Amino acid sequence: MSTELIANKVVEQMLLTDHFTKHMGMELLEVKDGYSKIKMVVTKNMLNAFGIAHGGAAFSLADSAFAYACNFDGKVTVALDISVSYPKAAKENDILIAEAKQMNKTNRTALYLIEVKNQHNELVTLLKGTCYKTEKNLI
Repeated sequence: MSTELIANKVVEQMLLTDHFTKHMGMELLEVKDGYSKIKMVVTKNMLNAFGIAHGGAAFSLADSAFAYACNFDGKVTVALDISVSYPKAAKENDILIAEAKQMNKTNRTALYLIEVKNQHNELVTLLKGTCYKTEKNLI
């Protein structure tokens, strides 16, 4: 089975049970070998007490992109370590796009950088994550 076909089957399977990503209004734009791109619009329900996007909202978008990129090959892969920075605040109605890119991998672990940018191509969140690939099949 080609990596593209596997990635498509993984996306189908994950979307069946990924209730949080759906709840947040995230839209999967692309998934391929070690890469994913996801979009989300910042809603009023995602704002904190200061009227800007709660860090958890942007983190969740980046984390979902990380998950889809890590699991592209059909093996259940989970986060081991994540660090996050917020260089710019996101606001209500901002369109955020997260791109997860694999930077390095071994047989069991991989390092990803996930950038979240707004509609003006400004970096709002930067996430670095390490994932662990299990033996369990996702599909």
